[in-house]
Amino acid sequence: MTDSLVDPAERLTAIGVISGTSMDAIDVALVTSDGRDAVSFGAGASYPYRDETRRALQAVIADAERASAEPLAELEAAVTADHLAAIRSYAADQRLDFSGVDLVGLHGQTVYHRPQMRFTRQLIDGQAVADALGIPAVDRFRDADVAAGGEGAPFAPLWHRALAQGLEQPVMVLNLGGVANVSYIDGETVIAFDTGPASAILDDFVLRRLGRPYDADGALAASGRVHDDLLAGFMANPFFDRPAPKSLDRNDFHRRAQVVESLSDADGAATLAAFTIESIVASLRHVPRVPKRWLVGGGGRLNRHFMDRLGARLGVPVEPVEAVGWDGDALEAQIFAYFAIRSVKGLPLSLPSTTGVPQPMTGGRLHRPKPNGM
Repeated sequence: MTDSLVDPAERLTAIGVISGTSMDAIDVALVTSDGRDAVSFGAGASYPYRDETRRALQAVIADAERASAEPLAELEAAVTADHLAAIRSYAADQRLDFSGVDLVGLHGQTVYHRPQMRFTRQLIDGQAVADALGIPAVDRFRDADVAAGGEGAPFAPLWHRALAQGLEQPVMVLNLGGVANVSYIDGETVIAFDTGPASAILDDFVLRRLGRPYDADGALAASGRVHDDLLAGFMANPFFDRPAPKSLDRNDFHRRAQVVESLSDADGAATLAAFTIESIVASLRHVPRVPKRWLVGGGGRLNRHFMDRLGARLGVPVEPVEAVGWDGDALEAQIFAYFAIRSVKGLPLSLPSTTGVPQPMTGGRLHRPKPNGM
């Protein structure tokens, strides 16, 4: 296998691995594809970080200076070890023989994302993974895009386009992770951008107030009253009028969200959930036609309050991606399996209409296993 000279028609099988901004788990999935339209995928699965790794990550992400400037070699080694453990557990659970796997696509853990500074940082040691598994690994998927002036996110749209063939369009694919992002797909038209906060801002509030990792089924938010004055203040942020594409860091709205600290638990959760809903509705300002359907992935699709309110506000079907046979728990990991294949074939990972990069941009860094681990 050579970096960009792989037979364009050849199908490759790749494992994709990611931990998203919510850091709730390490997701692993398997994809077989020619890197274009031929797509098949196996089961996805999620595996937890060790508690000490997650705590260390949370501390670093909360400290921008450390996240951007410190070497973080020890933390990167811990993240890599947890990713390797997740891959091995996945292979055991799925009875997967690594000899049938051509590539591993490793997104890593984002700890700092500032595209306006042309800087993004994901912790993962692709060479260590390649050596440990004996399989070529691709990492640093976002670096080339950001270095070229792109937002470096969202990175799902080309995978969504591949999956959405045959669906009635235009369709909007919404990912409700730590940050919310959308892919608008209408034939060859693909537009993508981050819409605003999603699970992270509410999860952090619930953790501070109640010691719970998240608002199960949106029950707390559903029991509270939305404070419209605070919601209007959130939505006055100029980010929502900025044209697409655009992206966010996990914590970009956390400082502004502190105004809910004077509210009750239920009202604070209700107001933050309403902020997520209204920021998603505002995404319609930046697409050419009203989508006929919304398909929702990410952990937020399991939040009944989010889903009910979105359906009411958008007035069209809003369904989990499982409604069309996709695996919502595996989508993000599938992206980086698919992108590993596209990377070694020299195919674009991002477009001007998805990240704002000046031209279609490939990316990723290929690591080949060292002979005998040397």
